[in-house]
Amino acid sequence: MAACLSVGFIAQVKRDGYTNTPFLPGQKWRVHDTERPYPHEVTPGSVLGNAPADAVVLFDGSDLSHWQQGDSGTDDSKIKPAKWLIKDGTMEVAGGTGSLFTREKFGDCQLHIEWQESRDIKGSGQGRGNSGVFLMSRYEVQVLDSYRAATYADGQAGALYGQWPPLVNPIRPPGEWQTYDIIFEAPKFDGDKLVSPAYLTLFFNGVIVHNHQKLNGETGHAVVLPYTAHGAEERIYLQDHGPRQPLRFRNIWVRRLKPYDQPEK
Repeated sequence: MAACLSVGFIAQVKRDGYTNTPFLPGQKWRVHDTERPYPHEVTPGSVLGNAPADAVVLFDGSDLSHWQQGDSGTDDSKIKPAKWLIKDGTMEVAGGTGSLFTREKFGDCQLHIEWQESRDIKGSGQGRGNSGVFLMSRYEVQVLDSYRAATYADGQAGALYGQWPPLVNPIRPPGEWQTYDIIFEAPKFDGDKLVSPAYLTLFFNGVIVHNHQKLNGETGHAVVLPYTAHGAEERIYLQDHGPRQPLRFRNIWVRRLKPYDQPEK
């Protein structure tokens, strides 16, 4: 509705701009082009971190209706109803039941997610609340307690697992909420051929830890995996790493990212 009101208002007034300026390199528009489409209006969340009006809210604290459970986000035959627990407006990993996968599929997107390790977490290295946020069921941003806790660099919280460590480690102590804001550019394929790789930008607790970083391929443990052709949109999943890895998630939403100059509605 907001977008329609905005465009309706613009249609009733004379636009500033020019019709005789040079064309912009690689674009069909002139500098300050009068006819260039206006960006759609989107109402932001009332508080920074809340979902904007055009987001798909994947978890608002009330139910798991946007999620399903299974062993593989790429095999629909193994999908079952979600069994994670809802506690105090959060969803808690029910270790050993399986990972959660979104019912909808996404490609290029902006993803916001918040997670919390137990305040009395035990274990060491990769055993400290291990999970992961997987884009397109293949490309992992690591979730782990890395607060003054040693593990391999490309496996700590905020890492593109097995590929790139975060630029810095802005993690809060266990028991406090951590925030990921992810901008993901999906890989592009022509048949089985990779045309362009995936790129990911990550703000971890408001600090940029990956800046449009190219991914080498799919995520794996102790291996280097190539890209394998897949759909333009695939599921997001949250990893169940086993019964001794308790943690919670909340406030999860995603926006599909579209190209510039979308037609006015």
